Amino acid sequence: MDMQGVYLGPRLRRLRRDLGLTQAGMAADLDISPSYIALMESNQRPLTAETLLRLAKAYKIDFSEFTNAAAPDTVSRLQAMVKDSILMDVDFGSLEVADVAHSFPGVAEALLRLHTAYKEGQFALADKRRQLTSEGCDALDPVAAVRSFLSARRNCFPMLDAASEKLFANITEAGGLTEYLQTHHKIRVRRLPSNVMTGSVRRLDRHRKELLINEILDLPSHQFQLAQQLAYLEFDEAILSTVAEGRFPNDNTRRLAHRALAAYCAAATIMPYAAFARAVDSRRYDIELLARQFGTSFEQTAHRLTTLQKPGQERVPFFFIRVDAAGNISKRLNSGNFPFARHGGGCPLWTVHQVFTTPRKVVTQWLELPEGQRFFSIARTVSAGGGAYGMASVDRSVALVCEAHHAEKLIYAQDHPQIESPTPIGITCSLCHRTACAARSEPPLGRQILPDNLRRADVPYGFSDS
Repeated sequence: MDMQGVYLGPRLRRLRRDLGLTQAGMAADLDISPSYIALMESNQRPLTAETLLRLAKAYKIDFSEFTNAAAPDTVSRLQAMVKDSILMDVDFGSLEVADVAHSFPGVAEALLRLHTAYKEGQFALADKRRQLTSEGCDALDPVAAVRSFLSARRNCFPMLDAASEKLFANITEAGGLTEYLQTHHKIRVRRLPSNVMTGSVRRLDRHRKELLINEILDLPSHQFQLAQQLAYLEFDEAILSTVAEGRFPNDNTRRLAHRALAAYCAAATIMPYAAFARAVDSRRYDIELLARQFGTSFEQTAHRLTTLQKPGQERVPFFFIRVDAAGNISKRLNSGNFPFARHGGGCPLWTVHQVFTTPRKVVTQWLELPEGQRFFSIARTVSAGGGAYGMASVDRSVALVCEAHHAEKLIYAQDHPQIESPTPIGITCSLCHRTACAARSEPPLGRQILPDNLRRADVPYGFSDS
C-alpha cells in the first residue's frame, strides 16, 4: 500500500452510515477529529495505513474487503454497460470503470439504474415498431399524434385567433350567432327533440339551409356548436392549411386534427383572445366568474386558458387534463413545459382523481414531482350529456396545473399558500421512483424488486437501495 494513503471517501462514508455513526462518533472511536473524517469522506484527504488499521481494529472489518475491489457483480455490470452501442464512441479504460465502482458506489448504482431504464424503454419502442410494421399505419395512435401536434405549438394558433376575433366583431354587430348565420349564410337555426336528431347534437341540412341543434344541449353547449359550425363554414381553408403542417400519416389523424382546430376556432370566437386575456387578468383566472362573463361552461373556459400563449401576449401556461372515474384520460392539453404532459395524469394521489366525492367543488393542491419541481393544481368535476329525463350523462374531472412560481397570479392560491410539504406525486408509476409510495400500482423501470420471503414491506413493492 502507498504510504501516502488511498482515497476511499465514498466507502468510508457508506461504512459509517451502515454502522449508524455520526462523523463525531466515528472520530471518537478512531481518536481523530470530526473535521478530518469529513475531509476523508469528501476525498480531500487520503486514508493512511494507520487510519485503516484503526478502522479494522475498531469495527472488526476485513481489511482486504474494505480496500480491494467493489463487488465483482457491480464491476462486470458497469463493464457491460459501457459496451452498449450508444457509448461505443466513448473510450473507457478498464481501470476507469473499476475506479467508479470502487470509489463512487452510489454513482455506479445510479448509472446502472439509468441504463436499465433506458434499455427497458428501447425494448418497449422496439415492440411498438414491430406492432406498427405488422399492422400498418392504421395502428398509429391518432389521438396521441394530434396531442403532440397541439403541444408542439403550445396549443396556440395566432392566425386562427386573429380570424376568430374578426368574426366575433361581426357576430356582435349582427346581434348574435343565430342572427349572423341567418344574415351572412342564410342558414336558419332550429332546436329539435332528441328523437328527431337521431343521435346527433348538431346537423347541417344544406338542402333546407338549416342548422339543427339537439334541444338537450344547455346554452354554453348550444352556443359552442353554432360557433364550431361557423368555423367549418368560414375558416375551413385556414384550418386545412394548419392541419397540413402536421404531416399526419392517415385520414383518421387528419380528421381529428381538423375537428380539434375547428373547436379551437369556436372557443376563440366565443372567448376572443384580447377580451378574454383582459378578463383573465382582472378576474385573476377565476374560471367560474369568467364562464359567467362569456356564457361558457367550466370546462370550455378552463380549456381556453391553455391557449393564451400568443407571442407578446402570453398569460400563465397551463397543463389541462380530463379523466373519468375509472381513470381514463380523454383530454390532455399542454401550453407549457410540463413533465407529465405526454404520459402523466395517472397518479392517484392527485386530487383530479378524488374530486368525484365533492362534485362541482373546486379543489386546490400543491404538487411535487420526484425531481423536486412544484406545481399548483385546480380540479373540479364536470358533466356531459343529460339534459332531459332518461338521457345518459357522464361525470368527469378536469384539472388545470401551472408551475409554482405562477400560482400567485391565480385567485385560487390566495387561500392556499405554498406549503413546505406538497403532495408527492409521480408522472406515472412506471416512471416514478418513490420507494415509499403506498399507492403504487406497478414497479418503476430499472429497479430490482426485493423478495418478501423474509420481510414484507409496508408498501406494494420493496426495492433494493444498492
